Amino acid sequence: MNASNVIEFDGVGLRYGQGPEVLKDVTFSLPSGSFYFLTGESGAGKSSLLSLMYLSRRPTRGHIRMFGKSIQNLPRAALPEIRGKIGVVFQDFRLLDHLSALDNVALPLRIAGLSENEVKKRVVELLTWTGLASHLNARPPTLSGGQKQSVAIARAVINRPQILVADEPTGNMDDRTAARLLRLFVELNRRGTTVIIATHNEGLIRTFPYPRMHLSNGRLTLYPAGYAPNVSTRLQREERRV
Repeated sequence: MNASNVIEFDGVGLRYGQGPEVLKDVTFSLPSGSFYFLTGESGAGKSSLLSLMYLSRRPTRGHIRMFGKSIQNLPRAALPEIRGKIGVVFQDFRLLDHLSALDNVALPLRIAGLSENEVKKRVVELLTWTGLASHLNARPPTLSGGQKQSVAIARAVINRPQILVADEPTGNMDDRTAARLLRLFVELNRRGTTVIIATHNEGLIRTFPYPRMHLSNGRLTLYPAGYAPNVSTRLQREERRV
């Protein structure tokens, strides 16, 4: 195992209950500071793979190491420390409806014990940059899908995590907003964060030429930047509409 790798999968398989495996013999290593797109048609296992990366579930078989530690051998009490190093953007946002946009984004910083002055300074700066300066006190039910996603992204990156995992983070946005927020991920990556973004948007992948992890029928293949595995005509039509 290479000490510079922040994520290592070795022969990982995952199944739900007694059903068939949704991930099969997945093996890869991600060095610290790398940036990968995760692609694959709907049902290929992208969300399942991401859930293993942010420790929402454990694999059925195989081995996973995060930050040099074997996840299988870690007691549950040790998992929160590792999860604290991982920022997650969920496809369904998972915002707290009773909190304002500002307070949703501030949660990781408050949990980390930062002063309230520093919390508000950093949150207001980030939400202003994402175009939500006039919605700081708005609650999620009053926001559009794209605005909710911007809040969710801001919450995931506010504490500058060592790993950022994002599941279709720009799916509810127009191309201009999506490209702007991808630049936020790029800047975070330049500062050392390892970034993994699941997306169907081939336009964004062409704009930001990073290597890709591609899932097909539960099996993973790594491709260099600029390489596009074969996709169906239907999927290409969907991507052009995103």
